[in-house]
Order: sequence, then structure tokens, then C-alpha cells
Amino acid sequence: MPRSVRLNTTALAGVFAVAATLVGCDGQLPRLPGRSAAAPPVRISDAVPAPALPGSGSTVIVDAVEKVGPAVVRIDATKRVINPLGGLFGRGPAIQQQQGQGSGVITRSDGVILTNAHVVDGASDVSVTLPDGRSFSGKVLGADPLTDVAVVKVVASKLPVAPLGDSARVRPGEWAIAIGNPLGLDNTVTAGIISAIERTNAVGEGQRVPYIQTDAAVNPGNSGGPLINDRGQVIGINTAIRQAPGAGLSFAIPINVARQIAAQILERGYASHPYIGVRLQAITPQLAREINASTDQCNLPEVNGVVVVDVMGGSPAARGGLRPCDLIEQVGGRPVKNPSEVQLAVDQAQVGEPLTVVVRRGASRSTLNLQPAELPRQG
Repeated sequence: MPRSVRLNTTALAGVFAVAATLVGCDGQLPRLPGRSAAAPPVRISDAVPAPALPGSGSTVIVDAVEKVGPAVVRIDATKRVINPLGGLFGRGPAIQQQQGQGSGVITRSDGVILTNAHVVDGASDVSVTLPDGRSFSGKVLGADPLTDVAVVKVVASKLPVAPLGDSARVRPGEWAIAIGNPLGLDNTVTAGIISAIERTNAVGEGQRVPYIQTDAAVNPGNSGGPLINDRGQVIGINTAIRQAPGAGLSFAIPINVARQIAAQILERGYASHPYIGVRLQAITPQLAREINASTDQCNLPEVNGVVVVDVMGGSPAARGGLRPCDLIEQVGGRPVKNPSEVQLAVDQAQVGEPLTVVVRRGASRSTLNLQPAELPRQG
């Protein structure tokens, strides 16, 4: 069976799990209490977009890599863990160190670096090494496990920066170039094509990221490194691979998502995620018939779609009138066909702002108005 895995090399990589019971994540930078909507945005990158390259044939990948490569760093993370057998019968020290390695990309010349949350999860020490050999001690400014985005800062100036592109403009069939440090091999470049966009089932249902799928070869250690286009612009952050006999697929967080989460981390130290508080189930016509035949509680249309299984007490969904057995057809004006599409549609909402949800309830159709709340942060 195919399986999706994170890319860094040791147990330091945390498990990236998204609970389907809580729906939410903000695809836009939300307004903050006491802050004017007209306030300038947080600066994520001080690089200007790279100009389009002429049709240079065999040098297009070389030119793109030369633009971004100097800004791709190696991140070495150290995590201190308790050895439960430490000191007993000579079985090692009470505190042991785990080493992990990943990649990152410099987006500001004063040392702001984007990477994956699972690369630096629980790290007590972070070291950042540039391709030119310079090494810096890094500080984790914040990490968001729900989207797997983290921001690391080093004390430096005039560092090389990578231009950030627009992932909304990415199309299947375009070049996809990965740069990183897989398997300890620094400054490795691989290339393929964009295989798919807005992949909502890459790492399971209920995910908060519409991944970019590519066939560019990535391996443990590529985590946090950039996926770039043939114009030398970062379009994604490599985060996961799916392994199967005879095939390997990779997935990247779209840079538009990563930069929005990073902006929140830079501004407040964490990312804010809206949720509505439901448990969902994808249904088929056959499953709908079986449910209808086995219970009097539901009268589901025999279609492919997504049905509400449970509503959390006191949640925005409960306050807005959403009920078990409701078939969700639209969220925020976007048609939805599975739990992941509901999740991603809620991501576009703002905490405390109205969100319309169109449901079929038995033979009738209703439009409900919900107000997503902020998902409580873990830890």
C-alpha cells in the first residue's frame, strides 16, 4: 500500500497529524485585535520576483538553480530526550541527544528562513549552514504543526535570498525543481514536473494544505527545502513523499500558504487557525443507501458527498445550526465533495467573520451562517 512519510532522517521528525474532528485553518492573514486593517503586511521576503527567462533550452534549469541555490541551507537540529533506562546497568546516560537534518530557504537578507515544522520540532539546538560554508546558530521563532511550516532566524545580514513566486499560478506539466540536502548530500538538485495541484488527499483526510504534487526525486533531508519553477522562483516547500513499489511521489506546501503562516509566526509567534467543530464522513450512493436502511435518524440523498457525523457541543457549527446527517454542499460559496475540501474551504474564512454553509437536510436545502472560532493551540 502506498504511504506518505515526512522527509527528514531521524525520530526528531514529529508526526504531522490533522484531526478531522476540528475543521479549520486560515489561508489568509487574519486581522488582529487592535490592529488596523490598513496596517502594512509583515515582510516575509525582500527579494523581488525573478523576471521571466528567455527560451534558453538546456540552460533553463541551470539558470533557475543559480538564482535560488545560494539561499538554500542545511538545518541540523538536536533534540534532548530522556532515556528511561539511563544510569541502570550501564545502559547509557539519563539524557540522550537525537540528531536530525533537513533543509530551509532564506527569504530575507537579515536571516529569516522558511522550513518544515517537523524539521525543528522539539529541537534544543539548531545550526544553519549555507552553501558557501558559513554556519550560524538558529533560533526557532515559531512552528505550526498543522501546516508543517516553521520560521528560523539567524543573526546575519546581506544573506542571499530566494525570490518567492505565486503558487496560485502553478499548472500541471510545468517544470518542478527541488533543491536540498537529501541523505546528507548537500546542495542536491533534482527535477521533474508538476504532477498535480491542490492535492487534498496526500497525507489523509482533513488536511489543511492543498499540496503541490511532483515527480521530482526527494528524499529524507529534503524536508523544508524549496520547490522552484523554471524562472527561479520558490513555489513550494517540500514536506512529504509517498512511497510505493516502482514509484515515488513528492508533495510540497504551496508557497502562498507557507508565506501566510510565516507572516503570522513573525508577527505573533504562532499561527491562528479557524475551526467550526464537526466530524465528517465521505459518502457514496451505496453507503447512503446502507445508512438510510439501517437508521431512522438520517435521510441522505444517494450521491457522492460529505455528511456531518457529529457536531461538537458549543462549537461554531452547533451555534450555527449544523446537525448530524446534514449533507454539506457548499462552504463559503465553494462546492465541496469530501472532508478535505470542507477543511480547505473553512481555511479561507476569518475567525469571527460570517461563513455560509449550504446543506441538504432530508428533502430540503438550507443556507446556514457560521462564525468560525480560533482553534485552541496545543501545548
